[in-house]
Amino acid sequence: MTFGPLLIALLAGLGLLYAAFARGKGRGWFLLVASVIAIYWLQTATAVRFGDYILQTTTVVLTVLTWWVTRPSTSKEGKAIWPSLVREDWLTLAVLFGLVAAMAFNRFVAADYRLTPARPPSPLWVSGVLLALGLVWAGLTRLLRRVEQRKVLTAVILLIVLIFIILKAPPLSTAVAAWWRSLTGQQVALASPSDLVWLGFSYVAFRLIHTLRDRQTGILPNLTLREYVTYVLFFPAYVSGPIDRAERFVGDFRQLPQLKGLDANRWLYGGQRIFAGMLKKFVIADSLALGMSLTPELAAQNNAPGWLWLLLYGYALRLFFDFSGYTDIAIGLGVLFGIRLPENFIRPYFSTNITAFWQRWHITLSNWARFYVFSPLSRSLLRRKPRPSKALIIFLSQMSTMLVIGLWHGVTWNFIIWGAWHGVALFVHKQWSDKTRRWYNGLGNKPWQKRGWTAVTWLFTFNYVALGWVWFLMPTPQLALETFGKLFGIVG
Repeated sequence: MTFGPLLIALLAGLGLLYAAFARGKGRGWFLLVASVIAIYWLQTATAVRFGDYILQTTTVVLTVLTWWVTRPSTSKEGKAIWPSLVREDWLTLAVLFGLVAAMAFNRFVAADYRLTPARPPSPLWVSGVLLALGLVWAGLTRLLRRVEQRKVLTAVILLIVLIFIILKAPPLSTAVAAWWRSLTGQQVALASPSDLVWLGFSYVAFRLIHTLRDRQTGILPNLTLREYVTYVLFFPAYVSGPIDRAERFVGDFRQLPQLKGLDANRWLYGGQRIFAGMLKKFVIADSLALGMSLTPELAAQNNAPGWLWLLLYGYALRLFFDFSGYTDIAIGLGVLFGIRLPENFIRPYFSTNITAFWQRWHITLSNWARFYVFSPLSRSLLRRKPRPSKALIIFLSQMSTMLVIGLWHGVTWNFIIWGAWHGVALFVHKQWSDKTRRWYNGLGNKPWQKRGWTAVTWLFTFNYVALGWVWFLMPTPQLALETFGKLFGIVG
């Protein structure tokens, strides 16, 4: 289902029912059930048979698997010993099994009334597969007891990364789609990356890896299965983020029994954020999309540098209002259900340097990359003997971080170059700021010079970021280079 005004209104209405009737621990169960149903409902139809249902079922299974291996374990003779499941976890497993099987019954519902985008497989087949997976996992856990937990966690991280690469690399996703089509008797020649539109997986993957890494470092709090699944699948943030941290989310989740259902202040704030987000997304961003922002087609048709710059600025604004609009809607909906999601955009285009920009743009993604790429890599390089120079450590760490962010959007040359574009800028800014810190501090006594320098740095930063969006937007490096040539009047 399209994440449009009607769906947002329906979710807000669900929030009203939740506030009016859900009580105590029932609120946590409500969010779990609603989140599982929502991921099937929000998923778009896929060209491969049963794809929409199977992909979201895989999300649920992978989430349960990850929770299982991230539970705190004791070690005996190098073997991991996980604790037995408590009653609530068994109940949560039963609820999840029932929900996944129940969604398969949409097979017998008319298309206009289904909670799935397409006809799912037989409920009997689904139940059989789930039971088989349960038996396989029961047998596998016996083998895992012979392995250190850290190695198990690493294996699951690699599995998630492998799935991510397959989805984001067009040749690999096309090959998997062709294989899938061959199994279901569909035309293999029609296989394409769009066959595997796995809604929300980019954000799910980062949440799962976050908890896996935090368990490896010993800082992940103990979570019940109900808490963990709701954190990973929480429906307001499922489609477009933000990427919350487990400990912050669970802190709110555990306070739900004390939540005042129809709190006027909470509903006013949540409503304001939803309204602001809808204004950004459906009025400003969608208006800019109607010929007032750069597209590959407009770049190919237009040779006037002035118009191309205006279209590029339009695209930069469109991206901001689109992404930040969805974030505002997610935060607002989360507030209605008693969960305060983190901020993701704080006036990024007012930044006066590239470092400040990445501290304000997609903040939760930047923080994730800093925690799980930049910090561990820089620490590893610092421990190497002989130790690389400080400048080299910073360069490698910043470049690797931005390449990961680029690849998160897609495994293509343009996203790699876009990541490198920002990685180089972050390194140059770090070197520049280190060498000019005393001079810049001296501007505190020269207000007019400081204002002038601020204006210059803002103008440079905004245009550098805007030009970077050319790499982000264009499908190939050649088209991006041609667009750059037209922007600067080199190509007519």
